Amino acid sequence: MASDSSSRLPWRFWIVALVAFINAVGFTIIIPLIYPYAKQFGLSDFQASLLTTAYAAAQFLGTPILGRLSDRFGRKPMLVLSLLGTVAANILAAFTPVAGLLYFARVVDGVTGGNTSIAKAIISDTTNEEQRTKAFGVFGAVFRLGFVAGPPLAFLAQSIPPLPGVSSLGMGFIVAAGMALLAVLLSLFFLPETLEEPDEFALTWQDFGFGKMLRSAKSPRFGRIFLLTFFSGFTFTIFTFAFQPFFLNVLGQNARSLAIIFAAIGIVGFVTQVFALDPIRKRFNLVAILATALAARGALFLLIPSIPNIVAFSAIMVVFGAVNSFPFSVINSLLSTRSGPKEQGAIMGLNSSYLSISNAIGPAVAGLLVSINYSVPFWITGVLTLFTAGFALTLSENSLAEDESIEAERVPAE
Repeated sequence: MASDSSSRLPWRFWIVALVAFINAVGFTIIIPLIYPYAKQFGLSDFQASLLTTAYAAAQFLGTPILGRLSDRFGRKPMLVLSLLGTVAANILAAFTPVAGLLYFARVVDGVTGGNTSIAKAIISDTTNEEQRTKAFGVFGAVFRLGFVAGPPLAFLAQSIPPLPGVSSLGMGFIVAAGMALLAVLLSLFFLPETLEEPDEFALTWQDFGFGKMLRSAKSPRFGRIFLLTFFSGFTFTIFTFAFQPFFLNVLGQNARSLAIIFAAIGIVGFVTQVFALDPIRKRFNLVAILATALAARGALFLLIPSIPNIVAFSAIMVVFGAVNSFPFSVINSLLSTRSGPKEQGAIMGLNSSYLSISNAIGPAVAGLLVSINYSVPFWITGVLTLFTAGFALTLSENSLAEDESIEAERVPAE
């Protein structure tokens, strides 16, 4: 009985999880809207892609700053400040009459948008070692559920009578701002401060992780897995941007249908993660699952321009939603099983840095490719994803065991 009580998650965790869910919903409301909204400002496809790149790059730079500030000034004030940044950025994006301010809003949202790292720090502050694995697992599931709920709200937001000076697409930003404001209120009134011993604030280049990233790419144990994260994220974000102009301009659909497609992908992916991921992971080799999922993803990318009609596209997206739930989850499992308890946080943080960089580069590349032809990004990302699947096969179980022994031999020498 004592064991059950000690493993029960504290109430403060559930407040953080609820805040994370609301934040994820607010973030994903924007994803199906950003491209058609950019077109309202007369932006080219490449210029529209830079809105996503600006957000991801700003978030990559802002996240370590927020994390260090939370170590010095407390988790609660920095969480509230970051959420208020999202509120202000989305209101500005909704009301701005010029594209320049839209870019500025995306940068502000990115710089203040690293609040997930603060939420994870709160979890670490409030849970013991026995609770922590369960807490992060539940937190990840709640966060993913928020990603499922966002796109349907993006559809509904376009049905709300718009405020003066706001378009129907702009109402999505208003709803996202409202979600972030709700998270602010929850944090202010229900979340206590969890940092007991503040650190002195001294931000250095090491906090941004550039040097660590360069060195980690050469790690025998983790280097190839980090590179897989980058290439998998890079090819995926090319698709994420490119399929929007393809859906609107080639298939002749509208922004509301785009939100529905995003919702369908999220729902299928969530159901697959809940009911299929663990049974498959227990039955098959992780490397084989990863390579197969990436190969299937690449094949689906190649199918999209080959059958350019809405019925085929919808069927492909349903399959894609299921397949797409595997790569990043399996990569995280590979990293987790090959890192010790005391290095898990550092390894996962480095992996997130690789993913953030890919999220910044991928949309810009997609914007360039779309400016050539709406089908070109799918051909390119399809082939690159198939190569990535081949690269994943180099992570055989034997080679991973060899890598671990090499790393073990190197550590004493260092």
